[in-house]
Amino acid sequence: MKFEWKGVFPAVTTKFTENEELDLAAFDINIKAQLEAGVDGIILGGSLGEASVLTEDEKFVLLKHTLKYVDGKVPVILNIAEQSTYKAVAFAKKAFEYGADGLMLLPPLRYNADEDETITYITAIAESTPLPIMIYNNPVDYKIEITLDMFERLSVYENIQAIKESTRDIINTTRLINRFGDRFKIFTGVDPIATESIIMGADGWVAGLVDAFPKETVAIFRLIKAGRIQEAIAIHRWFLPLLELDIHAKLVQYIKLAEVATGIGSEKVRAPRLPLKGKERERVLNVINTALALRPELPEGSWGILEKVTA
Repeated sequence: MKFEWKGVFPAVTTKFTENEELDLAAFDINIKAQLEAGVDGIILGGSLGEASVLTEDEKFVLLKHTLKYVDGKVPVILNIAEQSTYKAVAFAKKAFEYGADGLMLLPPLRYNADEDETITYITAIAESTPLPIMIYNNPVDYKIEITLDMFERLSVYENIQAIKESTRDIINTTRLINRFGDRFKIFTGVDPIATESIIMGADGWVAGLVDAFPKETVAIFRLIKAGRIQEAIAIHRWFLPLLELDIHAKLVQYIKLAEVATGIGSEKVRAPRLPLKGKERERVLNVINTALALRPELPEGSWGILEKVTA
């Protein structure tokens, strides 16, 4: 499937049963809500998807199931988060065989690879597959930064096409545009600063709170791209306390709890994660419930399958 790296791509959560098995029925409820809101792609097996506790077989069960459910409406992107180059290359090849539309790629996990090691890892994967690739640059959580000079080295690979910019440095979006023009499509990957990043030229948003609030997320993106900045900012100001749930170690539990509140998810997680309890649960629920009580009416035409902005 040929597609454009542009728009809102939810990093979807993985749903589990009480026995911590995949819950595909619950998963479908959320994917349906995402599609109805007009998202532009789906990303499986990211941090929010609890990639670290999924088996390889489970990741490909999710891929096969999602491809069938989505049925070509939007691209389905599979995340690669591996420790060895050998395994990452094998994973990329298998993703292509299963029909993934693209890949999101983290640098090597656990080992703090240097620049040459990181470049070698990424290029080995790029050379192993025809699939388009988004590089996930998140030195805050994963300890390896892919610098502008490193992206220069990677720019010779045609299938490395997009960057998930998660350095949390708002200026980096402009640095990338100044350095590379439109060579790479830039996706903001940090919810609280997404509005600012899109205004400054980001092509898309790999979003987290979209899992619970898909219409609001899509509305912000489309309004900005349509030049309706003040309307987008008004939604963002309401949304910010929720968006800040995305930058916490327990973002999975926080966002899943928000999914329950909006009726499109389950808070079941896989150990070692545990459901929230006590004062922490009360605090997060207060953020969610306060936002729900003040939930804004969205401008007409700012979300929905049939009303996509083409700008």
